[in-house]
Amino acid sequence: MGTTQSGILGGRLPLAEYEANFSDLHPSLDRHEALVAADRCYFCHDAPCMTACPTSIDIPLFIRQIATGNPIGSAKTIFDQNILGGMCARVCPTETLCEEACVRNTAEERPVEIGRLQRYATDIAMRENKQFYSRAARSGRRVAVVGAGPAGLACAHRLAVKGHDVVIYDAREKSGGLNEYGIAAYKAVDDFAQREVEYVLSVGGIEVSHGKALGRDFSLADLAEEFDAVFLGLGLAGVNALRIEGENAEGVEDAVDFIAALRQSKTKADIPVGRRVVVLGGGMTAIDAAVQAKLLGAEEVTICYRRGKEHMNASEFEQDLAASKGVTIRHWLQPKRIAVKDGRVAGIELDYTTLENGKLTTTGETGIIAADQIFKAIGQAFEASGLGALRMESGRIVVDSEGRTSLEKVWAGGDCVLGGEDLTVSAVAMGRDAAGSIDRAFAVAQPLASAVA
Repeated sequence: MGTTQSGILGGRLPLAEYEANFSDLHPSLDRHEALVAADRCYFCHDAPCMTACPTSIDIPLFIRQIATGNPIGSAKTIFDQNILGGMCARVCPTETLCEEACVRNTAEERPVEIGRLQRYATDIAMRENKQFYSRAARSGRRVAVVGAGPAGLACAHRLAVKGHDVVIYDAREKSGGLNEYGIAAYKAVDDFAQREVEYVLSVGGIEVSHGKALGRDFSLADLAEEFDAVFLGLGLAGVNALRIEGENAEGVEDAVDFIAALRQSKTKADIPVGRRVVVLGGGMTAIDAAVQAKLLGAEEVTICYRRGKEHMNASEFEQDLAASKGVTIRHWLQPKRIAVKDGRVAGIELDYTTLENGKLTTTGETGIIAADQIFKAIGQAFEASGLGALRMESGRIVVDSEGRTSLEKVWAGGDCVLGGEDLTVSAVAMGRDAAGSIDRAFAVAQPLASAVA
C-alpha cells in the first residue's frame, strides 16, 4: 500500500510495485505468437501499410519472412529502411500509421500486429548481434552531425556505410535523443535505447562527442569550415510557457524533464511525485507524464486539454491506456491561474472553452482543481544558437525535400525542421534521406586528392 501523504514525495510505493508498474508495456512475441500473427497478413501487392510508414518499410515482405521462419532476413528488410527499427517497433504510434491502414481492419476491425512483429524480428537480430552492413572503402569525406537523436543516428549510419567518416556532437551525456530521454520508461525497458545506439555505431566510422553544444562550444560556421558537410538533427530543446499567474511556483514542472528523469532512474522510487497531479496538454508527452505519475503512486492524476477528445494529438490507444491506468482526461479546459500557497502549488483555476466559428474561446465559466504538482506539456520549441544566416520560418529550419538548408554544405532533419513531426520514425526517415542527398552531393563534386583507398 502506497503513501497518500500530500506534497511531492518519492518512495510512495513498495519497490516491487515500481518494478511491476514500469515493466514492458508490450512484451515481445514468442515464436508461436509471431507465426500466428504473421499468418493474418494478406501480403497485399499494393500494401497501404507501406504507404502509411514514414520510412516505407516493405511490411508484407518482412512479415512473409517471419511466416516462413526467417526472422533474421525479416530484420534486414526492416533495417534496410529504418536502422532504428527496434525502437520504432516499441514507440511508433502504429495505430495511426501502418496498422490503421491495414486492410484487416475492414473485415475484422483488428489489424495485423505490425509493430509487435517488427519488434520480434529486430530483437532477434540484435540479440544475436547480426550485422547486415559493412563500410565501403573510406571516401576521405568527413561529415559533422549535430544531435545524437533518431535523425542524427540514422544519418550517421547511412553515411558511414557509404564510406564517409562521421563525428556526432551531442549536448547530453548519452546518445539517443528522444529515444533515451523523451519516451515513457515502460515503452523501452532494459536500457534498450543505449543498446540500439551501440548496435548502430558498431558499423564503424562514427565518432561521438558528448557534452558539446552548438552555439556554446562551436558554431555552424566552424563545422562548415572543418567538415565537408554538416547535418543538423537538433530536436526541440525548448518548452512552451503557460504565461499565467503562478507559473513559477514550486511544483510546476516541464513534463519533458519529468520523463527524462524517470528514464535515467534505476528504481523509479527516487522520482518524487505529488498526491494530486494535473497535466496540461493533449499530446503523447502529456499522456506519458500522466500515466507515469499514476504509476509512481499519485492518488489523482488529471489531464486538462483545451479542446475536445477528437482534437488531441495523442492517439486513441494512448488515451485509452491513460484511462486504464486511472488517469482522468478532461476536455475543453484552459489554464487561467495557478493557485499558490506558501510558494507552492495548491491548485489550478481553468477556463471552460468552446469553439465559435472555428475559433477557440472561453465561455466565461471557470473551475478549480486541487493539485500539489502541475506538469506542462503544451508543446516544445526549437531553441538553438550559432546557426548564423540559416533560413528559418515559424521558428524552424527551412529545408527542401532532400533536407538541404539555405546554406551550402548544410542539411537538417527531424523535429527542428519546418514540417517536422514529433515522431521517431519520421526523424529516422529524414536523417536517412539527408544522408543519401549528402552522398550524392559528394559523388558529383570533385574527388578529394586525399581520399583513402
